[in-house]
Amino acid sequence: MDAPDLSAVLYGSPAVRRAVTVPTVAATAGALASTAWIWGPAALGLDALTAPRRLPRLRSLSMATAWSALETVGVGLSVAQWAAGLSKAPGPSYALQRWWVRRLVDALRLLGNLQIEVEGDEVLAPGPTVMLARHASIADSLLPAWLLARRGMHPRYVLKRELLVDPCLDIVGGRVPNHFVVRNGDDTDAELAALRALSTGMSDGDAAVIFPEGTVASDERRARALASIAARDIERADRLRDLAVLLPPRHAGARALLEGSPTSDVLLVTHRGFEQLGRLADVPARLPLDRPVQVNITRVARAEVPTGDAFVPWLDACWLQLDAWVTEPATRPGEPS
Repeated sequence: MDAPDLSAVLYGSPAVRRAVTVPTVAATAGALASTAWIWGPAALGLDALTAPRRLPRLRSLSMATAWSALETVGVGLSVAQWAAGLSKAPGPSYALQRWWVRRLVDALRLLGNLQIEVEGDEVLAPGPTVMLARHASIADSLLPAWLLARRGMHPRYVLKRELLVDPCLDIVGGRVPNHFVVRNGDDTDAELAALRALSTGMSDGDAAVIFPEGTVASDERRARALASIAARDIERADRLRDLAVLLPPRHAGARALLEGSPTSDVLLVTHRGFEQLGRLADVPARLPLDRPVQVNITRVARAEVPTGDAFVPWLDACWLQLDAWVTEPATRPGEPS
């Protein structure tokens, strides 16, 4: 008998997945909290000998404790909402999402010296909008929700299916409009149809959010992406050769969201500083962050967004502009947040 496909089991059944992820995260939170009296002094002692100014082990373990605790509390609050008959109402779920995102950012501020400076915050509202955001870090997926919450906006995320292993994203994110996409799947048409449906019906309080790069950027991924594009469209590959830090944008998802919401303006969001936390393995070596995260937001009126064959060159040109902003000297800080 063939072994079961674990990914199909994990992602195919929410009940099975949550039976694994929720106890695992709760047990992690309990174990870290109950043994803090052991690992806290031990990490502090090692850090005092090797990195007394940074305390990376203590910060990383404390961050893991904070994350797992916030996940556990968030799941508990989601259960309380369900018990109170509020799980089908979007308002309480959005409120819980805002609370969770803000507390995670607070933890990064306290334990990781995260400072965020925002330029262009005033253009976030009103909606409807489609936000096209840079993806450079395991942490920057929080940024759109954090930014939009400051303006009372509701995000509709496009996220990779693998993030369903995060219990709060899985449970609370499943109660409000979001789509967890199957990357490199066989049924691309169905995925794009789901994105059109996601953005359909958005109002002045809504913003669809997508990361057109599709994954966290790296030099190796950029080279592979450009080679793949060159095999199909050498002119486009040549156009994107000047990208220094961003990946070439994947246009199909962004186009689908715009097709689903014909009146939405476009928000272009880029940042510099989050690349310090590019991978989970980077976190101990990078904490505390040694420079602020600077965010730039530009709004493009829908009348200025081309359709048809002109859309891809337009998106490429936007991406080259975002890339140039990231690589220019950081001389103009935004609004401290």
